[in-house]
Amino acid sequence: MQKIGLIVNPGKPKVSVLAEEIADWLQAKGKQVILGTIGQGPQPESISNEMTIRECDCAIVLGGDGTLLHTARNKTLVGIPLFGINLGHLGFLTEVEVNDVIPSLEKLVAGDFQVEERMMLKATVIRDGRPLEQFFALNDAVVTKGAFARLIRLETYINDKFFDVFPADGLIISTPTGSTAYSLSAGGPLVMPHLDLMIVTPICPHTLYSRPLVIHGDSQVRTVICSKQGEIMLTLDGQDGYPVKHLDEIIIEKAECTTKLLKLNNRTFFEILRAKMKEGGSTDV
Repeated sequence: MQKIGLIVNPGKPKVSVLAEEIADWLQAKGKQVILGTIGQGPQPESISNEMTIRECDCAIVLGGDGTLLHTARNKTLVGIPLFGINLGHLGFLTEVEVNDVIPSLEKLVAGDFQVEERMMLKATVIRDGRPLEQFFALNDAVVTKGAFARLIRLETYINDKFFDVFPADGLIISTPTGSTAYSLSAGGPLVMPHLDLMIVTPICPHTLYSRPLVIHGDSQVRTVICSKQGEIMLTLDGQDGYPVKHLDEIIIEKAECTTKLLKLNNRTFFEILRAKMKEGGSTDV
């Protein structure tokens, strides 16, 4: 591991000081450091210096879970292992806290790590029978009503088999990684992140029987917008939004790409879950 990207969220306090400290440390070890920033420009996931960032062996991400989610969706960094340093709150995805940076970098440059692949979602908006837009997500793809809209009706199919028409505030399709995010808040199950599955969770359904559904990771979820009035949005990881219309179809399935996370610790999913859930607070988005 010779060429290392350093992706920073400039909106985080004192991030420039930490980034400089890390860059100096890595360069003293003979590593080439390529600096990039995320969260600037018209697109919130835009990364500066992308031509050279894509040549890196890995990318160290300074921010919180939200910063790492932005980075994971960026096409420039597809396939590049990510190592998250938490400057946010909960930090389910980021690997280490600020106090452990230098000992963790020692392990990183020594090759003492594992690569953990996380499933991603691909969401395609179909309008008038034609693909209109395509998006990717690490946590979830959500179809939801606007702030002043009534309940929306979503006609939903699994592998082209009719599932239900949900009168609800929306519908969450989540990866195992996203089971600790919005899906959890809406009553979805906790899922170990290495499993190959998706979670379909209605948001405040106006029925007595609607419950979260766990389906195979190779499944395809197709939902048709039945509502004619009010603002309806497709959102990715709670960060990127796209307005959808009456009779639009949204197809959500496993993406061909994955997010690769560098892991140093031997902490289990359950240890992380216990620690983070006790901390409370909101994730960095």
